[in-house]
Amino acid sequence: MPELAVVIVSWNTRELTLGTLRTLYTDLDTSSPETQVWVIDNASSDGTPDAIRREFPQATLVTSDCNLGFAGGNNHAMRLMGFSNQPGESASAELPQAVYLLNSDTRTQPGATRALFDALLSLPRAGVVGARLSYGDGSFQHSAFRFPGLAQLIIDLFPVPGRLHDSAINGRYPRPAYLGNKPFPVDHTLGATMMIRREVIEQTGLFDEQYFMYCEEIDWSMRIRRAGWKIYCVPSAHVIHLAGQSTRQVRPQSVINLWQSRMRLFEKHYSPLKLRLARVIVRAGMRRQIAAAKKACAAGEISAEQRNTLIDAYRTVQHL
Repeated sequence: MPELAVVIVSWNTRELTLGTLRTLYTDLDTSSPETQVWVIDNASSDGTPDAIRREFPQATLVTSDCNLGFAGGNNHAMRLMGFSNQPGESASAELPQAVYLLNSDTRTQPGATRALFDALLSLPRAGVVGARLSYGDGSFQHSAFRFPGLAQLIIDLFPVPGRLHDSAINGRYPRPAYLGNKPFPVDHTLGATMMIRREVIEQTGLFDEQYFMYCEEIDWSMRIRRAGWKIYCVPSAHVIHLAGQSTRQVRPQSVINLWQSRMRLFEKHYSPLKLRLARVIVRAGMRRQIAAAKKACAAGEISAEQRNTLIDAYRTVQHL
């Protein structure tokens, strides 16, 4: 078994996934631990599996007959490696030292994989590490966050002073923390680059698959932190994250997926009072979104069909 297993979950992102694999393998060829790359394809209809077989026969490609989602796809790969669904158990004695969950819309920069692997094995009680991210145009992207609370719901759904969006109240770490090469502790990294120690997976289990998409990395990070492990962002590991390419394909459904996951997070990890307040905030926010969709349609910015599908999604969220 290699020292490191990389898992990439794809869904109708053929060219993006191929670009992810090209930059990853270039990085692995220059400086990396012994690595096995897994690609879990979630029933793509754009020829992704055939393209991967042609260009990257060395990758372990697993095709699913249905869309397993982000959590389900990654879990499928980890189970195939020998990890158990149950915390505290391992189905195999031959497991990699770490598993690296890498989005299919990323571009690995030179040395990033080695920097993450070395940090994971050397930082005190490090259970998870994530890279410093930037957008495709080179601009800054927040790579790690504080655990979400009610304030973040309000900032997401209602007009607030602009300075709050980039603040600790909204779960952000200060931008200077990402400068230089010094890792810093965080509540959770973005799921785009999440490298996890073998022992952490064995102790805490896998993703909760009731999160089809969104918040699954937050849920797992909460469990990991409660188990006594630390999570770090590693600025010396740089990865470009093109962000949201799969989810944009079905925007109304993505709205439902996002808020279902957020409410599940509150149900699972927060007090009954915070859950009730979260529902009040979200329902009020959805009323604003419905009004905004109607206004956009009246202004000719979206079609009547788009308005109706968005309103249906917002009303679904209101009843979560």
